[in-house]
Amino acid sequence: MSGLPARLRDALVDADFTHDTVAEVLGPLAHAALGRSETVPGLRATLGGSPVETLIRLFLLQAPVRHGDAERALPGLLDALSAQGVVEQSVGEVAARLDVRPYAAPYDHDPGDLWIVSDLTPGLDGSPGRVGADHVLGISPASTSLAQQTLRTPVRRSLDLGTGCGVQALHLARHSGTVVATDVNARALWMTRFNAALNEVGGVEVRDGSFFEPVAGEAFDLIATNPPFVISPATGERLVYRDSGMPGDRVVEHIVRTAPDLLTPGGWCQVLANWVIARGVPWDERLDAWVDDSCEAFVVQREVLDPAAYVELWLKDAGVHGSPGYAERYDTWLGWFAEQGIEGVGFGWINLRKHLTGGGSDFLEWPYDVEQPVAPAIGEWAAARDLLAAIPDLAAATLVTRPDVRQEATGAPGGEDPETIVVRRQRGLRRARRVDTVEAALLGACDGDLAVGRILDAVAQLLERDAAELRTTYLPVVAELVREGFLTAG
Repeated sequence: MSGLPARLRDALVDADFTHDTVAEVLGPLAHAALGRSETVPGLRATLGGSPVETLIRLFLLQAPVRHGDAERALPGLLDALSAQGVVEQSVGEVAARLDVRPYAAPYDHDPGDLWIVSDLTPGLDGSPGRVGADHVLGISPASTSLAQQTLRTPVRRSLDLGTGCGVQALHLARHSGTVVATDVNARALWMTRFNAALNEVGGVEVRDGSFFEPVAGEAFDLIATNPPFVISPATGERLVYRDSGMPGDRVVEHIVRTAPDLLTPGGWCQVLANWVIARGVPWDERLDAWVDDSCEAFVVQREVLDPAAYVELWLKDAGVHGSPGYAERYDTWLGWFAEQGIEGVGFGWINLRKHLTGGGSDFLEWPYDVEQPVAPAIGEWAAARDLLAAIPDLAAATLVTRPDVRQEATGAPGGEDPETIVVRRQRGLRRARRVDTVEAALLGACDGDLAVGRILDAVAQLLERDAAELRTTYLPVVAELVREGFLTAG
């Protein structure tokens, strides 16, 4: 690359080509339209010819720009960028052949902008969205979801499995001593190296190879992956960024079953994934069978699509909607789902923690809004399990109700007692739980002063209940309140 990434970085900095400046130049209307893949408002907002406007038009709006404007925005770089396939020059004009865009990551330890080089965003202004088999995806909802899911605790070694353009590797490098990034797509590996140099990020080792093959026998404190998880019969054209070549959800199963062998004690593997919901088999039981006894798993199912909606989503993603053969591909895919007994497809987060004492897994169906980034809530889940494991006698423990817990009571107007009491967290997963009078009183009294057993005895006296019976009934409930994040250490 001979210094090109550093020279390009200098030009982007000089032009103030940052996330906030782009949003300011475009304005709310054009910025929102670009998020819907519409460029006309953005073209109207960038007529001034300044370097940042030129870069917006060139890379984000995919519009040819005058050669003189491009030279002012990218001084002395056009020939080198053309040689690397980033831009293309013609008589009087320059056009983008790759996407270069600023990316803000406020949830990182270092909230500064990154710049990401990837393939051009397909389908702007309703144009055909077909992409090549080796297409390298840029910033996407999936990549930002995984970034928000990934724990940011400092670690020694981390692995970005299936790196694509290297977004996760750049995130990981901000809190890892060393990052290994793997992929089978040669273009993706080139872009990851380029992006690491462009962002002056060291400690990223890029390796060619399929899944865990390039790191066999090694150990990592953190593995983050957004694998090619699309569930299909694995026939026809394969798009490397989303199709593994394995039928069904075998790629995700392979990762979940294999990752524990590469994790250090206490290490994590965090996966953004799809999985099959098979006829007659609860989704959680099916995934639980994949989890090794050496790991604890926290799996959150965020969404479920029926087979037709799922097939439509990914055929449109491939840019074949409305093209010749679309209906045939749709029918083949849907028929395969029926043959396999697939009733739906789940989407969500799989989090594995290497824990030599085991401890079981938690599966949660949670399609509701959550606080982003969600990684701290995943860390809380692990901390809650550790807390319970460290308490020999829950009755003797002093616990506190988290400050974001709120109580909601409903009932008939004028009623003496509420018919329903719900406690709800305002942060993290924002979990909610229906509680009875005893649980509500317990949560109200847990402020770290009294042990849980003494609080239950006081509630028993107040309600004229048997104290021993209340402890027997509600100490397991207290453990649930800890696991779900309503109570924590005092």
